[in-house]
Amino acid sequence: MDASLQIGNLVGIPVRLHWSFLLVIPLFAWIIGSQIELTAELIAILFGVPIDLTLILVGFNSYVLGTIVALGLFGGVLVHELAHSLIAKAKGIKIHGITLFILGGVAQMEEIMPDPRVELPMALAGPLASLAIGLICGALVYVFRAVIPDPAVVGVLIFVFGYLALLNVLLFGFNLLPAFPMDGGRVLRAWLARRMPLYRATRIAADVGKMFAVLFGIIGFLLLNPILVLIAFFIYIGASQEATYLRYNILLQDVTVADAMSSPVITVEPTMPLSRVIEMMYETKHLGFPVVERGSLVGIITLADVHKVSPIDREAMQVRDVMTANPITLPPSASLLDALRIMSSQNIGRVPVVVDDTLVGIVTRTDVLRVMELRERM
Repeated sequence: MDASLQIGNLVGIPVRLHWSFLLVIPLFAWIIGSQIELTAELIAILFGVPIDLTLILVGFNSYVLGTIVALGLFGGVLVHELAHSLIAKAKGIKIHGITLFILGGVAQMEEIMPDPRVELPMALAGPLASLAIGLICGALVYVFRAVIPDPAVVGVLIFVFGYLALLNVLLFGFNLLPAFPMDGGRVLRAWLARRMPLYRATRIAADVGKMFAVLFGIIGFLLLNPILVLIAFFIYIGASQEATYLRYNILLQDVTVADAMSSPVITVEPTMPLSRVIEMMYETKHLGFPVVERGSLVGIITLADVHKVSPIDREAMQVRDVMTANPITLPPSASLLDALRIMSSQNIGRVPVVVDDTLVGIVTRTDVLRVMELRERM
């Protein structure tokens, strides 16, 4: 089930809210509202302007303002991701959408090999957008103070826009840290990739990201700050995934399914007893077989399918009773990387290869890993 809800489109880009966004807004509103006097004092010092707290401290106004600031922060995150997306679109990269979630936002883009000439301006666009928002909000603090006579109203506006200015400048600085998967990590990779192979540049940038993640994690534990620990975990996992993703892309580049598939293929018929299929799995050490009837592929049966049936019932059942009908197939000319993506997204271990409904081979995760190992050693 999709965990996000589309709320609209911006310049043709779908904007979605993840369910975790509904949790983080009340949390941020409570944190901001409960510390509003301390924060107001900090903003007053940073901007060198007094803040009248008369309206801010009335009733539940502090938490209302906390909600406004939290929504404004995520509005800034949306602009940040939109800046990435617009540069990417201008460079011909397809944008699938922008999703706001508990840790901020992410732009889902077409999976392509990173090009340093594209990645550098695309990575910088987001932080620069955050900096621009911060500077505009900061300038509005002085504009409101100069043109609005009521000090209580000015106090509210200075608090909101001063807070947003501070948050967006911090977002600018934080995102430029050279740590994957943040923008600074991509800037670092793009810079390194002009001087060395892309995979090596990615590995260095990912290692730097992991070091920052460990540092954030240690600080988070020492300060008993769960948010910092969560950010550390996010950075570490993101850095690892980026390095792995690029390794697959480089090693499987220009490799087709025909280069890796196994052929001829051991097949079974729909009427074969399930007990016989289990025997074949032991004999061949294969954990799945395409199901063929009168020369046409009609399904696939795997060990997972067999496990769905109790040992007692297996004796009376045939392949047709448990097989997966109409399995996903690929032609021999398909990219091996596409095959791997299908297996990962569908959580399957093998994909039949067909030509005009005729089974010509099968490609498995083991086949993919074997090709990667061979190409890595070449």
